[in-house]
Amino acid sequence: MSIKVLIVDDHHVVRRGLMFFLKTQKDIQIIGEATNGEEAVRLVNERRPDVVIMDLVMPVMDGVEATKKIKETSPDTKVLILTSFSDQDHVIPAIRAGASGYQLKDIEPDQLVAVIRSIHRGESQLHPKVASHVMTHLYQGEKKEEQLLEELTKREKEVLAEIAKGKSNKEIAASLMITEKTVKTHVSNILAKLNLADRTQAALYAVKHLGL
Repeated sequence: MSIKVLIVDDHHVVRRGLMFFLKTQKDIQIIGEATNGEEAVRLVNERRPDVVIMDLVMPVMDGVEATKKIKETSPDTKVLILTSFSDQDHVIPAIRAGASGYQLKDIEPDQLVAVIRSIHRGESQLHPKVASHVMTHLYQGEKKEEQLLEELTKREKEVLAEIAKGKSNKEIAASLMITEKTVKTHVSNILAKLNLADRTQAALYAVKHLGL
């Protein structure tokens, strides 16, 4: 069964080049082309491609916004970003939007075909330059969480550890020999300092960062 591909790029020459080469592949079927993100979203809803080859910088709607909308309306459609930009400001928003792959336009044609096939199989394909940005971003996220943990007082860390054990405020109060009202105050402070929504998130955070 052939892989249905939609090509999205505002440059006519790029679209023609991609179409010309991909049409030589027996297992790839070009089902359309779009010149901007808005067109891409409409065509995805109409034709349901397996893979969208998406440029980033385009008029009307850019590739990041289009990727986000496509993943909302057609979650099974895979998006491969194909662009000239490899900097973090372009990479991270595209990955966050739901792109399965991110490649640069200097990619060899045969390699591009291999990437399309991999993405269709459900694999993630990132250019080496791009992968390093993603890893740095993840590391910075981890580092930030650790810094937040350092803002907790010794008592707040003790309360957080008790939350991770599934204890109620009453049980925590008895365990730490403090009043229930004090526990409530500590819980509120913990959620605020760690930017967490509820006790469940606090418990998961504790398991991850307190080594419980």
